[in-house]
Amino acid sequence: MGRLTFSINLTLDGCVDHQEGIADDETHAFFTHLMDTHGAMLWGRVTYEMMEHYWPAVARGEVEDAPPAVHEWATKLQAKPKYVVSSTRKDFPWAHSHLIAGGDDLRAGIQALKDATPGGVLLGSGKLATVLDRLDLIDEYQLLVHPRIAGHGPTLYQGGLPAARRLTLVSAKPLRCGAVAVHYRRLG
Repeated sequence: MGRLTFSINLTLDGCVDHQEGIADDETHAFFTHLMDTHGAMLWGRVTYEMMEHYWPAVARGEVEDAPPAVHEWATKLQAKPKYVVSSTRKDFPWAHSHLIAGGDDLRAGIQALKDATPGGVLLGSGKLATVLDRLDLIDEYQLLVHPRIAGHGPTLYQGGLPAARRLTLVSAKPLRCGAVAVHYRRLG
């Protein structure tokens, strides 16, 4: 069975607004490496829709000012299996995209994806992470903590969890930009 790893950019005050992080070659390389070490991507519908409007164009070379690290991420993402949780949208035309129905069968759908993906699944949606953590489905957390205080939301787990999660530190690595990549594994 593969693991489900939640990974996201966040500021020191927990903001997960994608515009608040530092986007440089090193941060893109961090996420490219994570994607390379997992068998599939998993997003909620809103994150998928945000991604599908930009990254396929980068992969096709239609974004002229895309740095090499960004193009590498986009090209690999284009080829990666992508799973989307949605109860409202059924059609996902981006290459290698698949629906996982939201609602009552969500736990079974995510567990089936984990079971079928020995390389693991990389989750990159904050709201979906809250839902899946409530279902005890997240195994690991690989967060990129940026040296910024946003002073606004959305914030990580702002919808709350029924109980605290006990984690053990696997690694912590500072990046040149001041961000710190932290890897935690869930205990019990």
